[in-house]
Amino acid sequence: MPTLSILKADTGGYVGHSAVHPAMVAEAVRRIDRARGDLLLDGTVATCGDDLSLIMTHEHGPDAAAVHSFAWDTFHATTGVARDFGLYGAGQDLLSDAFSGNLRGMGPGYAELEFTERPSEPVLCFLADKTEPGAWNLPLFRMFADPFTTPGLVMDAKMHAGFRFEVYDLYQEKRAVFDCPADMYDLLMYIGAPARYVVHSVTSKTRGVQAAATSTQRLSLIAGKYVGKDDPVMIVRCQSGMPAIGEALEPFALAYTVAGCMRGSHHAPLMPVPVGSAHPSRFDGPPRVVCLGFQISGGRLIGPRDMFDDPAFDRARAQANEIMDYLRRHGPFEPHRLSLDELEYTTMPALEERLADRWEPLPAAEPRVNPTE
Repeated sequence: MPTLSILKADTGGYVGHSAVHPAMVAEAVRRIDRARGDLLLDGTVATCGDDLSLIMTHEHGPDAAAVHSFAWDTFHATTGVARDFGLYGAGQDLLSDAFSGNLRGMGPGYAELEFTERPSEPVLCFLADKTEPGAWNLPLFRMFADPFTTPGLVMDAKMHAGFRFEVYDLYQEKRAVFDCPADMYDLLMYIGAPARYVVHSVTSKTRGVQAAATSTQRLSLIAGKYVGKDDPVMIVRCQSGMPAIGEALEPFALAYTVAGCMRGSHHAPLMPVPVGSAHPSRFDGPPRVVCLGFQISGGRLIGPRDMFDDPAFDRARAQANEIMDYLRRHGPFEPHRLSLDELEYTTMPALEERLADRWEPLPAAEPRVNPTE
């Protein structure tokens, strides 16, 4: 039974936080090529912004020590290249010096999905930059629970029973499962707060098989301070009881708002772009998302196809630029800047400590005098 894994990390930006240097990509490709046919069934390297992603198939299951160790070593090797070139934030996402069995809690993000391969296995791999894991909440809801986006929920007997959403509470380290459509309103109450509640996986209620997986790592919660945005990844299986390719892509026709952008501290629109345009520069944004489509056959990755390299998404890109103009004019004011509770891991705590003595109680109200007395 194959496993599809996307493991990603920011190991150095070129220039600033905008892209990955070609030499870093080449180093990762060399390592994937050496591992193919041994550790890996297949693999490829992709980038979005300053994040390097290893997209791999193998037979070791999720959280496999050998696969995660391979990714860890690869990220350290690309960090070495970044340091040789003096690139920005070299090794930024590597929060530990020693590998501890898997990448959980170590900085890099990952999404993994184990499945029985169908006769035709189309899969979409989404990579985002300058945003957080909750950025997937809205499109996942629309793909798997909204019949206005996915008519297959009404028309396809294999989908009509709905899907089960596994949601993580990233602050309390808890999880809950919601059955849709029955639990739809309960689900929305939670995932409408994407800074805390994140959809981790989606499972078909008809077939009992997993249809989607996301990365849920929050760097700031792991490190206890702001060390860069999380830049999540996501896997979505399509067709034959899952959303069709067009249904899975449809949510991105709206440039919906996400948290991230400059210093990870602002709201901005998520722009769907082809791979060649996934280099956010204006105010570290707008945040970008790319989609790589594969057919998986015998564990081989047939592809990728650059799914957002399509003029049908031109209006979403234009909309993102218009929304970015509007939000930017707010400067440091909300709603462009995140609310104070979401700035907990930026410079805000240090600022509050430094200015604590400047705050004093409000003066007591003086008694009012009746002028007629």
